[in-house]
Amino acid sequence: MIAADQHVVLVGMTGVGKTTVARVLADRLGRRMFDSDAMIESRSGRTVREIFAGDGEPAFRALETEVLLDALASAEPVVISTGGGVVLAAANRAAMKAAKARVVWLCADPATLLERVKGGPHRPLLDDDPADTLQRMFRDREALYREVADAIVLVDNRSVSDVVEAVLR
Repeated sequence: MIAADQHVVLVGMTGVGKTTVARVLADRLGRRMFDSDAMIESRSGRTVREIFAGDGEPAFRALETEVLLDALASAEPVVISTGGGVVLAAANRAAMKAAKARVVWLCADPATLLERVKGGPHRPLLDDDPADTLQRMFRDREALYREVADAIVLVDNRSVSDVVEAVLR
């Protein structure tokens, strides 16, 4: 159950639908929605791909932490759509717990994710071998998603409305 004064943070792999679900969820709850990738791009004036190419993944991850902390610091309860790798930093995992946010892991089979991300413009980590990369990323991150999640919602073969209803439950 989502408390009236509680942030909702959606975590999960790239392509799982965090941003889409967050938009609908925020509308249903009457809250503002923060999308970490959009916030990073707005602040930096560059795309995620440009940041990765120009400054590397560590610079991107630092920006990711910055925008997560800013969103969690919001005085009003908000819905936050994170980047897929937000759980990699211990500081981010600790910040979500400290904020007493309701963290929901949107989970999908890597094969489902592969279909969704084909040709995606802002996923530089998937450039070389998307199928193997998604499998490896899932293996590497699964325990971290479980660590932060208050709830797990499976999204395979579900509509956005069904996923939002599951998050609300």
